[in-house]
Amino acid sequence: MSELILSSDPRPLGRSGLTVSPIAWGMWRFAGCDVPAARARIDAAREASITLFDTADIYGLDSEGFGTAEALLGRVFGEDRRLRDDIVLATKGGIVPGTPYDSSTAYLLKALDASLARLGVDHVDLYQIHRPDLLAHPADVAAALTAMVESGKVRAVGVSNHTPAQTAALQAHLPFPLVSHQPELSPLALAPLFDGLLDQAVERDMAVLAWSPLGGGRLTDGTGNAREKAVAAALGAKAEACGVSLAAATYAWLMAHPARPIPIVGSQRPDRIREAADAFRIVWTRAEWYEVLQLSLGERLP
Repeated sequence: MSELILSSDPRPLGRSGLTVSPIAWGMWRFAGCDVPAARARIDAAREASITLFDTADIYGLDSEGFGTAEALLGRVFGEDRRLRDDIVLATKGGIVPGTPYDSSTAYLLKALDASLARLGVDHVDLYQIHRPDLLAHPADVAAALTAMVESGKVRAVGVSNHTPAQTAALQAHLPFPLVSHQPELSPLALAPLFDGLLDQAVERDMAVLAWSPLGGGRLTDGTGNAREKAVAAALGAKAEACGVSLAAATYAWLMAHPARPIPIVGSQRPDRIREAADAFRIVWTRAEWYEVLQLSLGERLP
């Protein structure tokens, strides 16, 4: 029976020339004013060999305000300037509370400069359009992304929550490749497996950064409907057999796909961040992997 073996080795971030870890850490819930506590979370990620750190200008809006996650990270950088050079830093822009989206050339350039100021850095490694703006022509979005790269403020660009068609339309106006997709992807959110997104990522050598890989916590906190609990039980059984957490087993399930998705760990607890590295202890068989998929689909594959 064939086995799906994971590699913990760093990998290219699409065709960016950057090298990143197979797991990322996300800052959607990165908040507060305790800089030592914030640094402890970052150190936990680095202890798990995570080098890709994902934030966005809107992160923090629900708790402390627009831009506050970037600002907290900027305070951490301010206490240790060497830290910035040790990580691959990704941020996103284009969501405007109350609008809700603006990917016009002028707005995106202004949003990038605001992110850089909050972070206290002169460039980010990856800048992604957070969600598609249906009123922005792809050529206008491309003009902003091109200017970002040509200015040296951004090393590579990608998209988040975009369909394959929206991605292709944007790529048609760019002089360089989009290097990443950032979709919702988990054993409970399977659309990218079937809507062409993962196929496009493989075809174009784009990295796939999977947000909410634990299904918004429903896989680990015992909530969810009968289907979701069945998926969690199957993942939990595999985790128990391998002596790891259910979260680690879930990350491994995602990473086994040939598109090599990079799960974004969302936990803000240092112990749970560290345990993400246990994902590499797991080897899925094809039968086991497909069983999880079929439980999530609620039907047997033909």
